[in-house]
Amino acid sequence: MPRPTWQNLDTDRRDRVLLAAMAEFGRHGYFGGSLNVVAREAGVAKGSLFQYFHDKSDLFGYVAEQASLRVYAAMAPHLVAAPDGTEFVDQFAGLVEIWIAYMAAHPLERGVTAATTLERDPQVRRAVREPVHRLYAQGIRPLLDNAVQRGDLRPDTDVDVLLHLIVMLLPHLAIAPFEPGLDAAVPLFGVPRRTRIANTRRLLDQVFCGVVTRAHRGVQWSR
Repeated sequence: MPRPTWQNLDTDRRDRVLLAAMAEFGRHGYFGGSLNVVAREAGVAKGSLFQYFHDKSDLFGYVAEQASLRVYAAMAPHLVAAPDGTEFVDQFAGLVEIWIAYMAAHPLERGVTAATTLERDPQVRRAVREPVHRLYAQGIRPLLDNAVQRGDLRPDTDVDVLLHLIVMLLPHLAIAPFEPGLDAAVPLFGVPRRTRIANTRRLLDQVFCGVVTRAHRGVQWSR
């Protein structure tokens, strides 16, 4: 957590430090990220950073948390139960498209998502990813519970396992369409939008195939 001095800063300075840190960690990750660069880009002395945060990992954790909160705030209006007549998998595929579109339009948040997802140090990774995963679960679990109650998903659906698979998949879908080398058998990077949408749907169909109770319709994507 930041030191109390962080909360006493004016909003403009806090924003400059946060945006500079998001950009630096997003480009270079935790170990490669330079506090010298963060301080220079934010227009503050490097020593000031240690007045605001206990150490580099404290700053990185705060950046990861704030980036996740920004993403969650953007997605929250869409995390609602599917209207009557809408198949759950179709609704969820639409949510994923909104998720990917957000990441396309917000490279800072996308960079931080990549930095936290790909972090190699186990202690740092655990410190930043556990809160992020809890935030994902907070938004997604009610959708799954509602889908079970509505009968869109089987009554014996293991919601914990399904949530686990989705939380594993979402960070990949946030990064893979924009960065080479992350695709395996289903390409998401460097393909036309129509192909990427179809391949994303293929992935989701496999995640949900064992629990969907109805033969769902294909999504009518705009071209």
